[in-house]
This record gives sequence, structure tokens and C-alpha cells, in this order.
Amino acid sequence: MDTKTFEVEVISPARPGRRRRFSAEEKRRFLAEAESVGQSISSVARRYGLSPSMLFHWRRLAEEGSMSSLGADEAVVPESEVKRLQAQVRELERLLGKKTLENEILKEALEIARPKKRMSLPGLPSKAGTR
Repeated sequence: MDTKTFEVEVISPARPGRRRRFSAEEKRRFLAEAESVGQSISSVARRYGLSPSMLFHWRRLAEEGSMSSLGADEAVVPESEVKRLQAQVRELERLLGKKTLENEILKEALEIARPKKRMSLPGLPSKAGTR
């Protein structure tokens, strides 16, 4: 009798409505497993109940170097947020420069408007001594 062995993979659906969080180390482990011989992104995604597109996204981030910040458990900020904050910093620097210039102009105006002190000549009484 000829017996055949079949390998069956049971796929259990992830709980709907619950977002899972993966550490940077877990993401790297999934990607390393997907890159090993005989494995594919899709097979690893099925094994861990992930979307293949998520693994492809993580792989692209790793190739761009964006996953390096994840190793230090730093927050990842969208590029649009970075651009918005950079524009805000530029605007604040512009306003600071404007206020600094105004301050310098006002200092010069005070110097011009301030009455000059009279120098007392030797032998003449000064105003401070007279009442």
C-alpha cells in the first residue's frame, strides 16, 4: 500500500477589531524568517496571522533605513508631520529674527533720545552737590 503524507496548515483568523502591536525585534524576526530559504512573505504572514502587505511595508521600511529608529524604541512620525513641524520652526525663526531687529532698532532709538550726561569741569560745582 502506498501512503502519502500531506502537510496541512491551519489558519486561524485574527481577532477582528483588535490592533496588535509588534516590537521592532518581532518585525525584524518576521522579515528574517521570510527571507530564509524556502519561505515567502505570504507563508510567514499566514503563519502569524498577518497581512502580507504589512510585511512588504516593513521590508520597504527596513530597506530605506526607517526601521533603525525602531530599534531604539523611538516614536516614528509621519513625514507629513515632520514637514509641518519644519515649516513651523522656519516661521518661528523668521518671527524671532523680526523681533530681534525691532529690539535693536528700539535700543538705538533710546540711545539717541537719552539726554547726554554733562561732564563736570574741574573747579565747577556739579548739580548733584547743590540742592
